[in-house]
Amino acid sequence: MPRRGKNIQLYLMDGEAGGRIKCTLANWTGVAYKIPRTELERCRDRQDLKQSGVYFLFGSSDETGRGVVYVGQGGARKNGEGLLMRLQAHKRNPEKDYWTEAVALTTTNNSLGPTEISYLENRFCNLALEAGRFEVKNGNEPTQGNITEEKESEMEEFIDYSKVIIGTLGYKVFIPLDRTKEPDRDDAAQAEAVRLLYLKRTIKGVGHIEATGSQTAEGFVVYRGSGIATLDDNTVSQVMKERRKKAIQAFSENGHEGQAGEESGCVLLQDELFTSPSAAAMFVTGKNAYGMTSWKTADGVTLKELEREAGC
Repeated sequence: MPRRGKNIQLYLMDGEAGGRIKCTLANWTGVAYKIPRTELERCRDRQDLKQSGVYFLFGSSDETGRGVVYVGQGGARKNGEGLLMRLQAHKRNPEKDYWTEAVALTTTNNSLGPTEISYLENRFCNLALEAGRFEVKNGNEPTQGNITEEKESEMEEFIDYSKVIIGTLGYKVFIPLDRTKEPDRDDAAQAEAVRLLYLKRTIKGVGHIEATGSQTAEGFVVYRGSGIATLDDNTVSQVMKERRKKAIQAFSENGHEGQAGEESGCVLLQDELFTSPSAAAMFVTGKNAYGMTSWKTADGVTLKELEREAGC
């Protein structure tokens, strides 16, 4: 089934792109707020942020550079401080100083009760883990709670709209880099969206390397399970050397050292996104490489030839 367009309204509450943003979607009762940590106190007058809902704390890891997210829920209290109170508590917590922006989700009709927000918190946390883009900071899996099948169907629809909204606000936390794993696409749509490409190379001192990837709207993705060379040379930038080192170190620390054998280097444990096919090829081989000819289809057609056929 083809995907349909969406009518999304973004309201810049402070008149600038870097400030607070209110986001709504046609025919949806939900409402989302994107709030910089520094602007949280200016939300005291927002009555809908005193309701029940779920929220996301976004930041980045100083150690890995990866995006991090914490998923939580805020229940309305007698003092009227629901979501906003939870966000303010996180701002005061020294253990949660990693986040720079929050996204809060609630409804225009205040229809989310304790059962609904528990279900949403659990589902959003698991969806973020499955996508694997962000490091999820939740220490324990949130409790799903007991929910009727009717209410579950309603909440799943709320989640579908929320994923669109959160992606529009700049956080692709629920979109896997490997688009073939998206559950809401049928086989035909998957095939159209993703063309698998392969890089096969025999490297001196390492052996035979095989990697799988694809070109996407964001860049080029090298998929987990791909082999990467454990050695690199002086044609590789220091930034790329560090990125390769982290991937190789992660492979070893997970108890896989030596299991891949001399002819496959080590195996990538997570999908990796690059700005270009050449950067992806360099990451795999540990050498300078021209990605447009390094990556090929199963039939041996290069990426360069594919783009020429498409009129690019």
